Amino acid sequence: MNFALILFILVVVTGVAWVADKLLFAPQRKAAGITRMPLWLEYSASFFPVICAVFFLRSFLIEPFKIPSGSMIPTLQIGDFILVNKYTYGIRLPVINKKIVDLGDPKRGDVVVFRYPLDQSVDYIKRVVAIPGDTITYQDKRITVNGQPLEYTGGENYLDQESMRYAKLYTETFPADLGGNRHGILNDPDRPSGMFMPERFPGIENCQFLPNSMTCKVPAGHYFTMGDNRDNSADSRFWGFVPDQNIVGRAFFVWLNLGSLSRIGGFQ
Repeated sequence: MNFALILFILVVVTGVAWVADKLLFAPQRKAAGITRMPLWLEYSASFFPVICAVFFLRSFLIEPFKIPSGSMIPTLQIGDFILVNKYTYGIRLPVINKKIVDLGDPKRGDVVVFRYPLDQSVDYIKRVVAIPGDTITYQDKRITVNGQPLEYTGGENYLDQESMRYAKLYTETFPADLGGNRHGILNDPDRPSGMFMPERFPGIENCQFLPNSMTCKVPAGHYFTMGDNRDNSADSRFWGFVPDQNIVGRAFFVWLNLGSLSRIGGFQ
């Protein structure tokens, strides 16, 4: 269910009650010498400022999300409650998500929340690895963007608590002229690096698939995203590009994890 739409309806309903009380019902009560407003009006009108504030904060500033899966391990863990900045990339009208003020675009390495292109009632969280106009190659579990390979360091063992399998933990770094973002990723050495032909998606003609690699030219107004848990993530490698209009915001802070308070803090 669309929570933003529910909030919008509540704002309208309680707002109408609040205005009606100020302009109509309150003067009538005063003229009749009645001090107490009807119960239905008291609740609906009094909730309007609170609901309006929540709607404004959630629609234009900050929205909370909970991480439901392990596709972004090690950066984000299952059960992390995160905050998403709604205005980093511009101000969008709530419910219809139309951008009315452009303040910037997602950058390579940003962790973004977006509406899943194949089912826009579902929110996904992934990392942007290529922006419009980029050519990205994923081969042998390594990324190359515009002919520049990303740097990989580390390789120590890491226990993926979701799959209960050991993977290799690497630090993946974009070249300086591609933003220089550094973040952790997981690769499972026991999983094959070969790609399987995905179902057709908009823009698939921009991609070439080989037994052990894929190369895509990111179309205008779209982004190529991947999970940090590379062998346990359904992402742009399989279902395609993320349209700009699907972007919800940039994830930037873990504000709670009931299983581990040490998780609280910012992340890249």
